[in-house]
Amino acid sequence: MQEASHGSAPPTPALVFEMLQAHQKTAALKAAIDLDVFTAVGAGPGDVASIAAHCHASERGIRILCDFLVISGVLAKQDGCYRHTPMSGAFLDPRSPACLASIAQFLGNPAMHEPYARLAEVVRNGRTVMPGDGSVEPENPIWVQFAQTMAPMMAPLAAPLGAVVLDGHNGPMRVLDIAAGHGLFGIEIARQNPQAHVTGLDWAPVLRVALDNAEKAGVHQRYNMLPGSAFEVDFGGPYDAVLLTNFLHHFDKPTCVGLLKKVKAALRPGGRAATLEFVPNEDRVSPPMPAAFALTMLTSTVAGDAYTFSDLAAMYSEAGFGVVTAHPIPMSPHTVVLGNA
Repeated sequence: MQEASHGSAPPTPALVFEMLQAHQKTAALKAAIDLDVFTAVGAGPGDVASIAAHCHASERGIRILCDFLVISGVLAKQDGCYRHTPMSGAFLDPRSPACLASIAQFLGNPAMHEPYARLAEVVRNGRTVMPGDGSVEPENPIWVQFAQTMAPMMAPLAAPLGAVVLDGHNGPMRVLDIAAGHGLFGIEIARQNPQAHVTGLDWAPVLRVALDNAEKAGVHQRYNMLPGSAFEVDFGGPYDAVLLTNFLHHFDKPTCVGLLKKVKAALRPGGRAATLEFVPNEDRVSPPMPAAFALTMLTSTVAGDAYTFSDLAAMYSEAGFGVVTAHPIPMSPHTVVLGNA
């Protein structure tokens, strides 16, 4: 064992215990959302009895859960009463327009968590232990849940992506939104450009969620549905822009190149293909959130990854695209990567 260098603090095992107990934070946050704790805290007065009554839960359970949320930095506590922090008030209270609570349903889905209990096996085999093709198994119902619950997380990214894709273009245009999910990205382009017509491609049950969102946004008259697999259906076209949001990371590089070739063939000359991805730096360990996303792909896919910009640029180039540019979204771990046909 190496001795600590002169003047430095000796090492402690705190990080080991923190990582081994990290599941407690996930479970506590999910339980608080399921019990509607954050509504009760926001409504006040914030004492254990009133929160427990609102949540139809035991006072002992609520006290311990809320204290744990305070310890974790989620809530604040003063004179025995619990209060929102600026973070929980903005992102966890259902009365806030920025509330993200619904994303716990997808991110907390047992199907997404179970592979982590067998992570050593996943690492040995280099692929998910989920059946078939993992999370991209055809017609996987998990993507309906994704479309229904993940919109609050994706919505802030839609306007920046739309601005990059449109680049001031306000004339007639056709847009294909591959793996549309909730549909928010194509819908946003239709909102920003009143002459844009959008075709959403995804499994039929998922597209029904996208169409509902298009109707809420008032653009459903310019929103068409193309049900099926991006690898099998005829895209039609030609399109002025194709969106591939949160999609390429599910597949290996040859599969991505093949899909990008199909995309390019569906574009008009000068058209553009936009991906939205977690893009880590070339060292693959920074920034933390985009880099750590690679583990999610290891546990849930056969061959997916968190691709660096050089990876994505090489895929675009091999597929026949010209200039490829990166457009990081401010205050977000996501990057728009744009390729010109």
